[in-house]
Amino acid sequence: MTTTFDSLGLSQPVLQALDMKGYSEPTPIQAQAIPAVLDGRDLMGIAQTGTGKTAAFMLPAIDRLRAADRQTPFKSCRMLVLAPTRELAGQIAQAAKEYGALAGLKVHSIVGGTSVNKDRNKLHRGTDILVATPGRLIDLIDQRAFRLDGVEILVLDEADQMLDLGFIHALRKISELVPAERQTLFFSATMPKQIKELVGKYCRNPVHVSVTPSATTAERIDQYLFMVQHEEKQALLELILSQRHEVPGKFERVLIFTRTKHGADRVVKKLSQKGIPANAIHGNKSQPQRERALAEFKKAKTPILVATDVAARGIDIPGVSHVINYELPNVPEQYVHRIGRTARAGADGIAIAFCGEDERAYLKDIRKTTDAEFERLPLPENFRAVVEGVGPTKPPPKQQRQRVNPKPKGARPQGDTPQGNRSKRKHPSRKGKPAHAGQGNPGGGNRRGGNRRGGKPGNAPRAAQG
Repeated sequence: MTTTFDSLGLSQPVLQALDMKGYSEPTPIQAQAIPAVLDGRDLMGIAQTGTGKTAAFMLPAIDRLRAADRQTPFKSCRMLVLAPTRELAGQIAQAAKEYGALAGLKVHSIVGGTSVNKDRNKLHRGTDILVATPGRLIDLIDQRAFRLDGVEILVLDEADQMLDLGFIHALRKISELVPAERQTLFFSATMPKQIKELVGKYCRNPVHVSVTPSATTAERIDQYLFMVQHEEKQALLELILSQRHEVPGKFERVLIFTRTKHGADRVVKKLSQKGIPANAIHGNKSQPQRERALAEFKKAKTPILVATDVAARGIDIPGVSHVINYELPNVPEQYVHRIGRTARAGADGIAIAFCGEDERAYLKDIRKTTDAEFERLPLPENFRAVVEGVGPTKPPPKQQRQRVNPKPKGARPQGDTPQGNRSKRKHPSRKGKPAHAGQGNPGGGNRRGGNRRGGKPGNAPRAAQG
């Protein structure tokens, strides 16, 4: 017998909102979680992004808020959803507005990278549902602009990622400020020891639901592997994206992972130099930049997005055909999150990993932890020659360019400088006089502070410094 939303006990306003979105059958995580949440039980859910877990907690929570029919608390909220990234927080808030469109509930979101004053103003009168990143929420609490004494439902989404990002202290502080009598819903893609400890602290006799075993990869994703030297990865990436070397699958949207923000920017810059448009998304990008990059990726206007793990955790965009691990993660569970960006909504996906000599240990850990099976792909023909052909030619060091055939020490005429005797050209009357750094400067010492030949910067007399 097929399960429907009607059979789960949801109210008519929520069912109508689902019908407006064209949803009729719940996903496995929704079918398991919704009845338990409606009954007021605490819940521990193991599920990756893209399995429908946002609706799994938001739909029944909206019904519980409606049934309680309490007044919106001043400078507080009735339901608090914590998310690790700005993008994920924005998507959860949007889903809450859509699911609760007919329920009459106020929804707000607050994230880093936006105006704190605007957040203070919009939350002054309180809200029913607040979606927040921990850092910005703590900022408002410390400023006494927001309280947590009105929270009836607390949701921690992507809990393992919050731990990875160092939010553990913020989570502990928040747990002390919310009422003890509350409903807690906990979601994580993996179940390491720290998550089990948090669940024991936050939840009371929780119902456990799971749609993906801990730390296993999606079955609909074909995984491939290139063994390639680190310095050759950029050339291989360019050959693949320009379709001069064939890989499985048709490119629609390609998500590329690096370990660092600088690495993401470097990959985008070099791709652009080869005429391959791409955007980067990471923590150093402003919120408008991140939103623009995601919008262009979603519309396939710029179908190549280079991301770090932190930023990509909030990407829930259907149609990602390929995930390329330009650099392997040093935490094997992170590999699960990365490749989970593809094969969404029942589609198939392709995951390609680049593994250098220094990453073999990471590959071994990934295979051991996730049971991932990789099909190794050959490098392009004459790849070494291609790499040498496209690799940038390093210019000689700066000193070597300036002094190709340096003169023996002491052979330079008195008064000359490495840039030429400018003082002799500008002031013929000084012919033969040594061009000391202090000449022509009443304060003694040049404008850079200090002596051209030996003095340390900043050691000029006080008159010169003033």
